[in-house]
Amino acid sequence: VPEYVNVNLLTPNEYSRPQIPLEKVNGIVVHYVANPCSTALENRNYFEGLKDQTGSKTTSVSSHFVIGLEGEVVQCIPLNEVAYASNNRNSDTISIECCHPDDSGEFTSATYESLVRLTRWLMEEYGLDTSQVIRHYDVTGKLCPKAFVERPEAWEQFQADLKK
Repeated sequence: VPEYVNVNLLTPNEYSRPQIPLEKVNGIVVHYVANPCSTALENRNYFEGLKDQTGSKTTSVSSHFVIGLEGEVVQCIPLNEVAYASNNRNSDTISIECCHPDDSGEFTSATYESLVRLTRWLMEEYGLDTSQVIRHYDVTGKLCPKAFVERPEAWEQFQADLKK
């Protein structure tokens, strides 16, 4: 991974890092954390804490990367393993969660710039084009990432920025 990525992998566990091999990378899925003002490390640590769950009501969730409010990038899952982020696309996509400062779901400029940079790198690594970069919404219809769903022109701008 690029030098700007802080590799801080989750402990292998059934709820957030199941160590299931990725079949093939056919896409990149963009998400937002839906937890305003939380940091990349806090979100990473939330995923880590899932390993300690007990009882019948458990949650399985994680992401390959989390981008913070200052543009910092934390890697949680190796790129050859499944992350629990994109439902029926977990087996063939890399997921990127983005932090945001408020309920609008809008990214800071630093978060956005890191998202463009990381996504471009992943596209080059896996030979993907912009049609293979999708929103969580495109998989499930979930309002995620909120700003890119509520404002389609923002998504179109992101797609254009990936081509620059």
